[in-house]
Amino acid sequence: QVQLVESGGGLVQAGGSLRLSCAASGSIFSINAMGWFRQAPGKEREFVAAINWSGGSTYYADSVKGRFTISRDNNKNTVSLQLQMNSLKPEDTAVYYCAADPGGSYYQVSLYHYWGQGTQVTVSS
Repeated sequence: QVQLVESGGGLVQAGGSLRLSCAASGSIFSINAMGWFRQAPGKEREFVAAINWSGGSTYYADSVKGRFTISRDNNKNTVSLQLQMNSLKPEDTAVYYCAADPGGSYYQVSLYHYWGQGTQVTVSS
């Protein structure tokens, strides 16, 4: 099993920045890639960004490309995932979830095995 704990959400004005973090523990050797997803009220959970095990490949939703940056640090017993969010817009408001170990496409919600509890990001206009 893998445990994921997010932190770093909050309230920010449009144009501002936030940095989300996710700490992974447990059977981290089983983690292939990790990603960030978000879910706004009344909407389905959607892909935001993903990164492979080595950190050498990253993937972004078109809506965040050029504004968000995903990164990770692999340590002996933990893995840390970050999402640097710049130039935030009101439409970025959502609960952001960290996820790990996709079985196939990095973009598909259903293929991620492990999920964090989510952290709220609110961008005011």
